[in-house]
Amino acid sequence: MTDNERWKAVLENDTHYDGIFFYGVKTTKIFCKPSCISKVPLGKNVAYFATVKQAEQAGYRPCKRCRPDLLEYHPIKEIAEKIKVLLDSYFNREKELSKEIGKIGVSYHRMIDIFKEYYGITPKKYYDNLRIEEAKKLLVTTNNTIIDISYNIGFASLSTFYTAFKKAANLSPAKYRKEQNNGIHSEA
Repeated sequence: MTDNERWKAVLENDTHYDGIFFYGVKTTKIFCKPSCISKVPLGKNVAYFATVKQAEQAGYRPCKRCRPDLLEYHPIKEIAEKIKVLLDSYFNREKELSKEIGKIGVSYHRMIDIFKEYYGITPKKYYDNLRIEEAKKLLVTTNNTIIDISYNIGFASLSTFYTAFKKAANLSPAKYRKEQNNGIHSEA
């Protein structure tokens, strides 16, 4: 590939060349991917590199906008994944979940939008589904009382748990337990 071809890719912000080569700006000592949308430098101030390592060894640092050092840099996806991990880890500890979610650094409404974009469901709906699935498991595998299960999975009141469970399972928790246990015993 010639320098003219590389320069054309830089001028056109051509994503097809990302990862094939990198360009550095001699005056700023910053290097970018060809698709970077930062201000186009003067051609005479550009150096080309085949790898990130070559650019770094030449004394250049990665652009903060296009992050050429992270070819798969998707900060919004990372935020969605962090939210999901927190929901999975703290679904039954609402105060801790709220504290950890606050550390992510995005507004509540933006968090909802990001999560829904990647998972097709709101964090609240995902959170509720986790708790109901855990309740179903506990109803079948333990002899814990329904009120204990309700509080163990993070519901603040028994009536809220009953309403959410019935909406999700089309049965009350007691009927669900009875049907599941009857099914298990009849197969044995």
